[in-house]
Amino acid sequence: MPVRSVPRQLAFTLGHAESFAREDFLSGSSNAAALALIESWPEWPAPAVVLVGPEGSGKSHLAAIWASEAGGRFLSARALAAADLPASLATGALVVEDLAAEAFDERALFHLINLAREEGASLLLTARTAPAGWPVAVRDLGSRLKALPVVALSAPDDVLLRAVLLKLFADRQLEVDEQLLDYVATRIERSFAAARAVVARLDQEAMQRQRPLTRSLAADVLRQGKT
Repeated sequence: MPVRSVPRQLAFTLGHAESFAREDFLSGSSNAAALALIESWPEWPAPAVVLVGPEGSGKSHLAAIWASEAGGRFLSARALAAADLPASLATGALVVEDLAAEAFDERALFHLINLAREEGASLLLTARTAPAGWPVAVRDLGSRLKALPVVALSAPDDVLLRAVLLKLFADRQLEVDEQLLDYVATRIERSFAAARAVVARLDQEAMQRQRPLTRSLAADVLRQGKT
């Protein structure tokens, strides 16, 4: 008698809105200094400050918290050259996201930093690496970048990683137990990006297989990911 395979349910990719509200920011030792900087505004040490950290470390969430408090606008680093910089600073607060070495208009950034200083505005810059070491052709910009206060976000510790995983599961209305949390937290890269990816994958696999999300299912999915 032929063995019938269990049908895999078609899983539709549904959007899961991520809240960037202050009450939804999970703090820990890896981001405490960055959160303190955001919450110290407008008593910043300089008109422009930089948040540095790897992808998914919480920079965008912190920027959103600050923008909500300061009435700030957002500008992609790639859009610097084409932006109307005085208009971008019209509210007195601006977030420039995703600055990267040799991937932005140097003169535009130099002008923006000077303009913020002249107008008493505040700039929050986000990047994956500290700008002080970037090779720049505009010498005066190099000195400006080296003078910017920088606060780094590091990889989450075990406690924070588990809290992030729990929240991500809850955002998808998934109930998980301590065993599953412990299993997943000790087998993924210690980053918020990895946590988001594994939760999305486990959710999809549970739907496709029409099985509850358990430690056994997580073990099977993660084991397959290594082959």
